[in-house]
Amino acid sequence: MSHEKIEKIVNDGLLLAVIIRDSDWSKGLTFVSSENDFQQVGMWNYDKGKVLEPHVHLLKPRMISRTQEVLFLKEGALRASIFTEDEKFLKTIDLHKGDTMILLAGGHGYEILEDNTKVLEVKNGPYLGAIEDRKRIQR
Repeated sequence: MSHEKIEKIVNDGLLLAVIIRDSDWSKGLTFVSSENDFQQVGMWNYDKGKVLEPHVHLLKPRMISRTQEVLFLKEGALRASIFTEDEKFLKTIDLHKGDTMILLAGGHGYEILEDNTKVLEVKNGPYLGAIEDRKRIQR
């Protein structure tokens, strides 16, 4: 993750989240995830005429031990609460239209700050259901 403008939330050396503001985009292809993250996240910024060669992804077994999420705010605003791996509150961060947050570790919760807030959420699967796939943090 070499993109210098992008905000990183780290606790005890563990990267919990990455925040990409709408203004952080630079020309070309920038990957903000490491090769070992379960979610691979890159930002594209190309001009007309750029051709990306067609391809298919090969079937390869992968060992997934953690759910990682990506949130993109299409409209509105939200406040994300970030928690450490041991479920201790760390900080809040406000996201606005055009912002993206990659949640790699720790815990999180959200408060919607504006009416008609629209969020696209992407996470690795398969989803095992609320009981097997997550644990509520007691506040």
